[in-house]
Amino acid sequence: MVIKVFLASSSGSTAIKKKQQDVLGFLEALKVEYAPLDIACNVDNRTWMRENVPVEKKPTNGIPLPPQIFNEESYCGDYETFFDAKEDNSVYAFLGLPPPPGSKEAQQAEKEFILQNGPVKNGTVEKKTTENGTVENKIIDNGTDETDTLDENRTADAEVEDENHEADKLKATAEEVAQEEDEEAKGEDDQAVSEEEEDE
Repeated sequence: MVIKVFLASSSGSTAIKKKQQDVLGFLEALKVEYAPLDIACNVDNRTWMRENVPVEKKPTNGIPLPPQIFNEESYCGDYETFFDAKEDNSVYAFLGLPPPPGSKEAQQAEKEFILQNGPVKNGTVEKKTTENGTVENKIIDNGTDETDTLDENRTADAEVEDENHEADKLKATAEEVAQEEDEEAKGEDDQAVSEEEEDE
């Protein structure tokens, strides 16, 4: 998949030049392959870009300004949507590309997957919904063929609630033990006081 960035090489607008440089610089920093397509010198590029930007994304005058970003034939967005994706650490999703392992975006996607489906020890997960509404996760690419069936109704929130409930039980038990120890100590103190009074 090639990312196409439509640019104007001879734009008189410094704002457009800055936006174009920002997009290209960020793609280069991420080592994303892209093809810069000039709309100022190539009428075919200009026509293709204008025809393929969705109507709802075009400005009121109907002429979209560069930079416009596509993944092959699929429209990704303009500078503003690119900037928003950059701020949200979701540039790969914006571009329609899988995030590289270890990237912030990959870590976010993994966390979201774990919250929805539970942790996976090794390999990758193939997800399939059965007729009764449960989800079967088949762990693959690790030399095993394990199947883990999860109840779709049991969410990460329920697991956290269970853990909190267990912690509350332990805390209550600890408080009861401490209270009993305090009562025993008080009883011993009272007994010692009464023995002293008897001695007098």
